Amino acid sequence: MTVSVWFLLLLGLVTYLMVQRSVAQMTRTPVWLLWLVLMTPAMLWTGWTAVNGWKQSPPRSLIIWSLVICPLLYWVLFQWGRRPSINGKQTDTKTEKLQQPIVTPTVEPSVRPIEPAEETQLRNCFPWSIYYLQNIEYRPQAVICRGQLRTTPTNAYQKIKENVEAQFGDRFLLIFQEGFNGKPFFVIVPNTQLNKANSQNNEQLTRPSLALFLLAATLFTTTLVGTQASGVQLTAEKLLSQPAILLNGLPYALALVFILGIHELGHYLTARYYKIRSTLPYFIPIPFFLGTFGAFIRMRSPVPNRKALFDVSIAGPFAGFLATLPLLIWGLAHSQVIALPEKTGLLNPDALNPQHSILLAILSKIALGSQLTPKSAIDLHPVAIAGFLGLIVTALNLMPVGQLDGGHIVHAMFGQKNAILIGQVARLLLLLLSLVQREFFLWAIILLFIPLIDEPALNDVSDLDNGRDIWGLLAMALLVIIVLPVPQAIAQFLHI
Repeated sequence: MTVSVWFLLLLGLVTYLMVQRSVAQMTRTPVWLLWLVLMTPAMLWTGWTAVNGWKQSPPRSLIIWSLVICPLLYWVLFQWGRRPSINGKQTDTKTEKLQQPIVTPTVEPSVRPIEPAEETQLRNCFPWSIYYLQNIEYRPQAVICRGQLRTTPTNAYQKIKENVEAQFGDRFLLIFQEGFNGKPFFVIVPNTQLNKANSQNNEQLTRPSLALFLLAATLFTTTLVGTQASGVQLTAEKLLSQPAILLNGLPYALALVFILGIHELGHYLTARYYKIRSTLPYFIPIPFFLGTFGAFIRMRSPVPNRKALFDVSIAGPFAGFLATLPLLIWGLAHSQVIALPEKTGLLNPDALNPQHSILLAILSKIALGSQLTPKSAIDLHPVAIAGFLGLIVTALNLMPVGQLDGGHIVHAMFGQKNAILIGQVARLLLLLLSLVQREFFLWAIILLFIPLIDEPALNDVSDLDNGRDIWGLLAMALLVIIVLPVPQAIAQFLHI
């Protein structure tokens, strides 16, 4: 059997297990039918390869239309067979798992839970005109209050939050979520930060000295990698005898660290705006590969609502993308156009075929103009390498899966249950795309191990405004034009 057939069998097995595990309990549509729809693009491409061989790529129209039609058909079939909501207590173990709330804070034994005598106080927190309370469920880590919403989610959360604080002070956190049956419910959880209040006041949230040390270490490791990217064969002896050769690596290092730093600062400053406790950006230096594994911040307090979740999540990719654009265009303008070799890859900076990405093709044409032809590849300048990596980082962060930035964005836009479905489809689409762009295969495998369930905001029910929905759709469009190869019509228009 050929390699493509073995790959198709492996992909089919993984896809079936994912569908069976993730959505089989949420819809009556047969698993095999959902699986068949998702596997159709891979089957079409494998069949094309079996007939025409690896040297002749499938038509771009076949790739793009199969990636558009099959997910839409999958969604229609999923919705057609969606299981009806169940009121009251669940009699089915699977259904109970679906209705189980997702609670972020963890409970410590030292925090006193609600007492039976306090239930009347709790019921008084729910005015019938705001949220008609029907049932209270006591769980080991939470008190779940179910009922009927009588006003807007924002008004209900604010009013009941005020009532809970008036009755119980700061003993509890109030979480407002939407169940898989579409009905919103409240969750009362002990405030685990209460016992740490005094220590938090004295505890230093971030360590600037550590952040500066990691920044300096990352500048050094990226400079080493950048020196090699500039064409210098770096050895220990040469480095000791000619330390000035490291200056060749500074353009790459400064550009990449700037892009990653702006990305994380976007998250950090937006989190500060919403009064979310956050650490400073910490870089991760490594002396090989790209010179860094990126940077990160950690948020130490709950996200108040989906609006804040959306803004914090989208600020990083958009800030990083805006920092990437001028550097990438400048780097492309100072890159060399070479003859297109027989084999090119998405991550080959010495002979990059711009047709691997719609956005990269457009930017390359802007920067290089008529120098770029259908038989051209680009030998990237070190700054262009950093800018191109900035595009890749933006795309990977915008993947709408779990706790990635894109996962937070779709969670804020469509709610938790729809975000799970979108994340499932996105993981499978990236697996299918890896048949065309093989460099995405490793990332597609990594996404399989990222949980689809995202941590909820405290008010996880109130919808976003139309303006934020538009920005979210633009973010997803940006992801698409970065990762998809250039359709033939666009390639002919750009003459590349």
